[in-house]
Amino acid sequence: MLTRLAHVRPFALHETMVPAAAVSVPAQAAIERYLAEGRAELRGRIRSFLAWLATPEGQQTSLPDAHRRFTFLRLRFNSVLSHFDVFSSVMTQRSEHGIGVWLSGLDVAARDALTIERGVYEVPPIVCYLDRGVGAAIRRARTRLPGGGETPVAIVRVPRERMVGSGIASSLVHEVGHQAAALLDLVNPLRLRLQAEGRAAGPAAGAWHLWELWISEIVADFWSVATIGVGATLGLMGVLSLPRAFVFRAVTDDPHPIPWVRVQLSCALGQALYPDPQWARVSRAWSSYYPLDGLQERQRAVLERLRETLPAFVALLLRHQPSRLAGDTVAAVLPLGARTPARLRALLPEWETRGGWRDAPPTLAFAVIGQARADGRMTPEREGRLVADLLQHWALRTTIDASEACALDPAPRRTFRNQAVASLAATGVA
Repeated sequence: MLTRLAHVRPFALHETMVPAAAVSVPAQAAIERYLAEGRAELRGRIRSFLAWLATPEGQQTSLPDAHRRFTFLRLRFNSVLSHFDVFSSVMTQRSEHGIGVWLSGLDVAARDALTIERGVYEVPPIVCYLDRGVGAAIRRARTRLPGGGETPVAIVRVPRERMVGSGIASSLVHEVGHQAAALLDLVNPLRLRLQAEGRAAGPAAGAWHLWELWISEIVADFWSVATIGVGATLGLMGVLSLPRAFVFRAVTDDPHPIPWVRVQLSCALGQALYPDPQWARVSRAWSSYYPLDGLQERQRAVLERLRETLPAFVALLLRHQPSRLAGDTVAAVLPLGARTPARLRALLPEWETRGGWRDAPPTLAFAVIGQARADGRMTPEREGRLVADLLQHWALRTTIDASEACALDPAPRRTFRNQAVASLAATGVA
């Protein structure tokens, strides 16, 4: 195990990537430090075990007892290697031509989506990577890793099929919404309020129970709609455009709403945040794709109950005041004024003729693109080229900004160098 452990090197020593594709300095430092500490702790356990074997107690212990100690040590060894694998996909993909730079741009966009006007929490480092499938996912910062320990960064998995094109922002900001919900402690207090509503709802109690079951995913959808507008709903429709049986399927222990309901809820949230006729049009279009005709009576009754309670549920969600916001709602700390459909529509011709895409916050750029796509004012081809260009620009700008900061102030450079040396020392390289 010591021999195998000696071959596990910091990512900085065996990953080739252009500077613009690299993860941020805080993220790389956090990952390398976490893995180095795990290896150092494991190395200490192994050496203690070997030293114990040479003691009189170790010499006299029974073979089953010695083997039991060894097997627990091996489990810890496998956990340390699995932690390396968790971050390996994130780092290795940064060496892929083109993809690595795009991922670095997504890191920047994710951080922007998590940053709110009032700094009530520290934004953790965020890194993105690609994987198979149509759905995105997040491993939130400071959550448990396989085998124990907590991840020092948030890791967002993005579907390859949404890279680069329509819906990438919807998936990304939805997953970031899960991290925001954890930082603001949104889900559990909302769940308690929904339980209270359900107890007083009489015949509609079943619908309120479903809202409670789905609240963690709904909060993330709310964050996405509030941040990038109608683009969030269109992206959601792209993911949930499935065979009819799946769109109406209800799974009793699934935290995701019934797909048909989920899109209707996204439209209702959009109308509440950004009143505009477009939300009714999108809702009607979704209903025309998947009409309720032909459903079993029980299915239809559940959907009707949910539709009846939808306005009250949206109002409850928008009125909720997390304790961390000291009396404000979540909407009050999000950039709603800059995301109104009228504002987004006005920005499009200005940016297309005079520029401005690259100077805007990433989420605002995504919101303008989503609105343009909803209005039929941007082709998929133009969207794909623009998103790819912006991701590259954000990655490059962040790299240059970091380099300039280190050149002007030696303190960050020394700090990162000390962290890197500490990581190398822990592996026996330095």
